Amino acid sequence: MPAAPAADRVYTHIKQAVLDRRYEGGTLLTEGELAEAVGVSRTPVREALLKLEMEGLLKLYPKKGALVLAVSAQEIRDVVETRLLVEEFAVRQAVPAPPALIARLEELLEEQRRRAAAGDLAEAAVTDRCFHAEIVRHAGNQILARLYDQMRDRQLRMGVAVMQARPDRVAKNITEHAEILDRIRAGDAEGAAACVRQHLGWVKVLVRGDAG
Repeated sequence: MPAAPAADRVYTHIKQAVLDRRYEGGTLLTEGELAEAVGVSRTPVREALLKLEMEGLLKLYPKKGALVLAVSAQEIRDVVETRLLVEEFAVRQAVPAPPALIARLEELLEEQRRRAAAGDLAEAAVTDRCFHAEIVRHAGNQILARLYDQMRDRQLRMGVAVMQARPDRVAKNITEHAEILDRIRAGDAEGAAACVRQHLGWVKVLVRGDAG
């Protein structure tokens, strides 16, 4: 397989580090350090940084570097409110669920348990997000599915941040996912929607109490 273009390698390196919080909010990244870390010249670094600034993950400062933007309380509120609108509708539409959806959700729930047991919060957050995205995809509304996918990076970054701040939530998330799955498996659309509402609602309480 040919090597990926240099700018793509830099982009992937920085984005993954921001999403799993190896580069936390407030970190100043310099072109020289990034070029050395990835083993490229500064030109592809600049290209990657511009792309990441457009995605809202970084803020560029000429001759200084790129500042990793912190996750704000307002951003968390906006994402949670949008997720509630999409996911409550989606889970109602996904019931009665086809066997393929049930099997996939069971598989993702088991994978989340394994990731959590291994202490891999970044991968646990990815699996957590995949569980919800699978339900949205089975709602049969392509516009909503695309809207949901546009929030992917924010969801992953927030997921890791919350798990690091509240490690007790990892086990609770798994328990609540199991409850959602049980309702879907039973064909209880309204019960599943109520579980989704409760599952996402605690984040708004956390933001009000801990993030101002």
